[in-house]
Formats: sequence, structure tokens, C-alpha cells
Amino acid sequence: MVKNYNIFISHSWAHSDDLIALKNLLANRGYFYHDTLEVPKSQPIDSQNEAYIKKVLRVRINNSNILLALAGIYASHSDWMQWEIETAKSLGVPIVGIIPRGQERISQFVYSNSIIDVHWNTESIVNAIRTYAK
Repeated sequence: MVKNYNIFISHSWAHSDDLIALKNLLANRGYFYHDTLEVPKSQPIDSQNEAYIKKVLRVRINNSNILLALAGIYASHSDWMQWEIETAKSLGVPIVGIIPRGQERISQFVYSNSIIDVHWNTESIVNAIRTYAK
């Protein structure tokens, strides 16, 4: 039976290009079936109520088999990314750090909360998902 993975990608809206590139990378990988559950900048949750936004995000994270955290240094400065990672950890959702292409330094926050950090390589990312997803 083919596995379809529910993936939540923790990212910074200020670096949405990394999210788009990661989604394209996964979409172009043959024989890898998945749905992404994150909230992209192009489709924000229609609310200013932080408690409501966190509730929606918590449900999406909880429904995920794995959380991929874009591990650019900016992740250490994003309150939302840190909240998403802490939430995933508290819900028992495995966390994999994805090192964006060309990054020399990565977020210590992602590094200290992830099971593994992988470089920007399709097979490394897919293998990490298949290995660690619940």
C-alpha cells in the first residue's frame, strides 16, 4: 500500500521562496505522495486573533506525520516558527530540519529540536520523511 504523508512545513513568511522551492522539490519527486498542511503567505488564516490562529495551526500540526523546519538562521528569530516547532514536539510530531540551499549557518533552535538535519537534496529529504514520519 502506498503511503501518503501529511507534512507541515514550518517556515518564515519573510523567506517564502524557500517554502515554494521545497514544495516544488517534493512535488517533482516521483513515487512520493504527500499533502502539505502549512499556512503559506499567499493563503493566510483570516484572523487577527492569535489564539484562533494557534488553534488552527495546532490542528494542522497534530494532523501531520512530520514537521519539516526550514533551518535558515532566520528560524531562530521567528516567534511563529519557534511556536510551531515547540507545538510539534509537545504533540509528538517528529521534526526534521531542512538546511536551505547555500546556507552556511543554520538555526540553533531548529538544530536543537530536530531528530535530524538534512541538506537541500531531494533524496535526503524524502528519505528523512520516510524514516521518521509517524
